[in-house]
Amino acid sequence: MSEGPTTRTDFSVLRTITTRWEDEDVYGHVNNVVYYSFFDTAVNGFLIDATGTDIRRLDAVGLVAETRCTFLRELGFPGDVQAGLAVTRLGTSSIVYRIGLFQGDSDEPAAIGHFVHVYVDAAERTVTPVPDVIRAAVTPLVVA
Repeated sequence: MSEGPTTRTDFSVLRTITTRWEDEDVYGHVNNVVYYSFFDTAVNGFLIDATGTDIRRLDAVGLVAETRCTFLRELGFPGDVQAGLAVTRLGTSSIVYRIGLFQGDSDEPAAIGHFVHVYVDAAERTVTPVPDVIRAAVTPLVVA
């Protein structure tokens, strides 16, 4: 795993996501593709709450440029998942997030995610700086 927060207590922001019946596959656990949906939901939900705005209406929007997941143990339905958020790099036009997924009482993650937003002009789709409102929201999440 890359550097950054690992255990639940290492993350300063935790967001709760409720699993759904359809999230489980025929093997009886949350399917791997759903973990990526949890990453997207956690990051964008945080940005909406932290900025107090509909981020889809900004002049610049964050598009996912890269994502990956290290699967460590199963998640299941029913049960809430806590997504821990951290920022490992805050660039001029991009943000790199580290996301830990936790379920139950365990302080150890079920998965660790890597999620990169690159900001583009909403109309032209050309790379542009991270909007000030987004930068202000994620700055407290930056980890060394």
